[in-house]
Order: sequence, then C-alpha cells, then structure tokens
Amino acid sequence: MHSFPLVYLKPNRDEAVRRFHPWVFSGAIARIKGQPTDGEIVEVCDSRGQYLATGHYHNGNIAVKLFSFEQFVPNVDFWKQKLQKALTVRQQLFATQWSSEDTITNSYRLVHGEGDGLPGLIIDFYNGVLVIQAHSIGMYRVLDELAQALQDLYGSDLKAIYNKSADTLPDEFAKTTQNGYVFGSCPVPHPVKENGHTFLIDWETGQKTGFFLDQRDNRRLLGSYAKGKNVLNAFCYSGGFSIYALAEGAQSVDSVDASKKAIELTERNVEANFGETTNHQSYAEDVMKFLKETTGTYDLMILDPPAYAKSMSARHRAVQGYKRLNAEGIKHLKPNGILFTFSCSQVVDRELFYNTVVAAAIEAGRQVRVLHQITQPADHPVNLFHPEGSYLKGLVLWVE
Repeated sequence: MHSFPLVYLKPNRDEAVRRFHPWVFSGAIARIKGQPTDGEIVEVCDSRGQYLATGHYHNGNIAVKLFSFEQFVPNVDFWKQKLQKALTVRQQLFATQWSSEDTITNSYRLVHGEGDGLPGLIIDFYNGVLVIQAHSIGMYRVLDELAQALQDLYGSDLKAIYNKSADTLPDEFAKTTQNGYVFGSCPVPHPVKENGHTFLIDWETGQKTGFFLDQRDNRRLLGSYAKGKNVLNAFCYSGGFSIYALAEGAQSVDSVDASKKAIELTERNVEANFGETTNHQSYAEDVMKFLKETTGTYDLMILDPPAYAKSMSARHRAVQGYKRLNAEGIKHLKPNGILFTFSCSQVVDRELFYNTVVAAAIEAGRQVRVLHQITQPADHPVNLFHPEGSYLKGLVLWVE
C-alpha cells in the first residue's frame, strides 16, 4: 500500500467525515504527519489513528477535499472507476435522447465535483469533446490519468479533451498553467444539440466550459410558457432562453447582456436555429440600465444574473443587488406576466433568495404567485451528504 502523509483530526471532530461529508476544515485538524504540499494526496485519520478517508490537501480553510472513503492504490484504474460511475448516471438520464441517429441532446455534465464524489473537478461533454476544469490543484495534478481514463471510457466517440483549468485554479498556481488540448483537437465554435436545439459552443474563449448546461430543464420549462408572448431574456449570455422562446412561438424576444461577446454568441445561435428573424432584438447593455430606461413591458421575463456573491462577506451586498434587480424587473411585467428569476450564488441559500424576491415584490407593489421552485438538473447532482452543492435556485412567478 502506498504511504501518504497522514492528517489526524482532533477528538470529537470526525463526525462530519464519518457521515461522508467531503470537506475537512483546517480547524478540525490536530496534526499532520509528513509535509504535504498543495494538491498532494493525504489520508485522514481520527484522533486514535483509525483511517477515515483519502483526499487532496490544500493549505487553506478547506484543508482536505475527500474523494474516497476506502484506502486505495492511486492509478488510472481508480479514476476510471470513479468516472465510470458518473457516466453510468448520465447514460441513464439521457438514454432515450441518445438512442436514435436524430439526437435530441448530446451535451451534458459528466462530472459535477462533490456531487459525483470528485471534489474540485468539473467535466462537460459537448458532442464528442470533453472540457475539463480542475478547481483544485490535486485534481489538476492527476489530469493525465483522468485524460487516459476518459479515452478508455469513450473510445472512438471521443474527439478531443480540452483542459480549461487555468481559469479556475488558485491564482498563484494558475499562473504556472495554460489551457489547451490534452487529447485530439476540435475547431470552435462546435455545434451541439440540446432538446433538439442547436448551440455553437466555444470552450476556448467562452465563459465557464463554454455553455451553461445547468439551465437545460429550466429553458425547456420557459419554452412551455412562451407562445405568443413578448419576452425579455436578461443576462442572456449565449441566448439559451431566447432560442427556446423563439422555437415555441414567442411573438418577440429581446436579449440583453452587458457583454458584446455574449450578444455575438446569442445572435450566432439565433441564426443557427432560425436563419434571419424579425422578432428577435439584442442589446449589449447593462441590464439595470436597460430596465430603468426602457418604456416597454413584457409578458415573460428571465432574470439570470451571474453570481452576485462568492463569499459570505459579500452576501449582504448580493442580497441588495437581487432585490433591486427583481423589483425593477417586476415593474416591467404586464399584468398576469411571468417572471423566471434565478440566483447561482452558493452563499445565498434558497430561503434567503425567496425572501429577497418577496421584498422585491413588496417594493414593486404587485401581487405574486409562485408557480414553480426550480433548481439545477440531474446531471448536476447534489451529494446527499454535501448540501452545499445545491447552488442554483429559481422561482417562476405569476405577477398580477
């Protein structure tokens, strides 16, 4: 058995690990045998030296991210087994959509960090191309083994693997890395299918891994409300909600994003699905500025901003931002209008987001019903023992 540095927990500080929570906080550690560097594999023991779990060490508040509760020999086969479990889930989720030549969906999240027992690792599949983002140094250090395991699993169905970890690794370490292909290559933009719609993905220059796969189910729900409606898609990025609304017969769609790059992506995706259109307009403008200056009102609105807070210290400011945004949005809804509103800020939990939208509705002076409470899709699973993995919160509201 390989010999790893040992992390000993303080007495009575091992309960979370015994309940399979995948994080060990620095305050729970009594001592460390050995001198692990950031990203090194360590074994975690209780105060009496009994083995508990294995993970990647990092000198920070979250000191160890656990990926195994059984001792193992680290090799390609270990990572292959972990990835196979994740793939089996996706094969079950999308079985009916992959079964014909006329593919309905060929893009999905293969690995969702803690939700798939691989903290610090994100892998998305885009029609034959895998895009990897390591959020931890430990996962980055096993990139070659992960790439080999993925090639073994996908075989000839895999065209390329692109590493985009320089965008997500800790700053100092990220400076020593660069993005690029670790297997094969593929020109961008690359076409994928989602629920029958075409999207052109650019993982090299786009946000995250190139597309926001986590809104797939919510986009489809939006489409069911869109027929005959005047729609505003705010913070549109590459126009996902806009495409679904247009496809389901929206009377008009306005797409707004502060990023000119995002508007270019939106217009490209609209053209890929519909050619030239007369009922879609795009605006490269700040959303709040657009809402305050427009005299128009809408039947259906999407408010899907980027994370307003990534730390607890920024939470209060984020809540105020969500309140202002939703109050302004509600004011621009026609009577009996529908609002899809979201938060992806992990530190703003579901209850706090709900209460913030309540405050916004009071400020706007409108009567509101909740039609749906929505979240991330099944290929972004939440580890039962790690509720922090539930990050996407959404409400669908009927506004009188």
